[in-house]
Amino acid sequence: MDLRAKEKNRQLFRHDTNGVLDKKPQLSLKQEIQELRGCAGCLTSEFNLTDVLFFCRKAMENVVDDDVTKRFSPQKLDSWNLLTRNNHNFCHISLRLKVVWVLGLLLRYGVLLPLRVTLAITGICLFLVLSTLVGVLPNTRLRSCLSDKVHLMGCHICVRSLSAIITYHNRQNKPQNDGICVANHTTPIDGIILANDRCYSLVGQLHGGLLGMIQRAMVTSSPHIWFERAEVKDRHLVAKRLIDHVADKTKHPVLIFPEGTCINNTSVMMFRKSSFELGCTIYPVAIKYDPRFGDAFWNSSKFGLVRYLLRTMSSWAIVCSVWYLPPMNRKEDVGFSMTV
Repeated sequence: MDLRAKEKNRQLFRHDTNGVLDKKPQLSLKQEIQELRGCAGCLTSEFNLTDVLFFCRKAMENVVDDDVTKRFSPQKLDSWNLLTRNNHNFCHISLRLKVVWVLGLLLRYGVLLPLRVTLAITGICLFLVLSTLVGVLPNTRLRSCLSDKVHLMGCHICVRSLSAIITYHNRQNKPQNDGICVANHTTPIDGIILANDRCYSLVGQLHGGLLGMIQRAMVTSSPHIWFERAEVKDRHLVAKRLIDHVADKTKHPVLIFPEGTCINNTSVMMFRKSSFELGCTIYPVAIKYDPRFGDAFWNSSKFGLVRYLLRTMSSWAIVCSVWYLPPMNRKEDVGFSMTV
């Protein structure tokens, strides 16, 4: 079953390059030098002064277009997915294609977006009200049960409002109450994607605006941990609260995104080792989004949360796969964060 699921997932994420994008073919270094000298047969070992300028230009291009900077910009697609914002190099192919794009635009913004926004507002309002009411109850098993129901209901509604299609793999490795769940970070909805399958205690930076309002409502009914990144005292307090939380087997596993910022889902940046120094079981989770149906990456330096959600809801859908990886325990003399 696992092999069939993996093969299905590979087929899902296999991009189809159909030439809709006007992409310039990439030349080799030898071909670029030949083009610079003006003929195909003049590549010799003789030194030309123009070679210095050529290699200086290549060096500057590599500095500007480095691998790390690319991780903080939207992923480039091989083929156009009929979303305007992913269509920077689009050239007119045919009237038929333009008609299809216009019809898709009307469908996404005229039908899907209003329905999704209505559902999202309903879900968020219900979650805020019910979380506040549950938080008033005494700290008993009934309150914990109701809190779990409210959190799951809120996540289910939010997932529906994003038209998210989620495939969970290897559920036998699902995080348990005795450890910490770590995952790659692409978007604020990563937590919703994971919490749609089970409840977690979240750890993260306290935000303002709509996200901050939701965070404060969550902490009234469930033991989440929010902190101010700029304050050093908060870091020591968070570490102590994490240790106490993990030691309590009745509480949900802690969900942490050790990258510390959103990456465009093309790679995993280095995990911060502080997330792995508690000595408990680590449950790694890999989240992979399919960019053909919608770009899930949140560039927080360019877009606020509300604008990002509107962009996401105006996409075709959010399609992703969640892989629960085998749990890991720390060993001596091992770079544990690198291993995970």
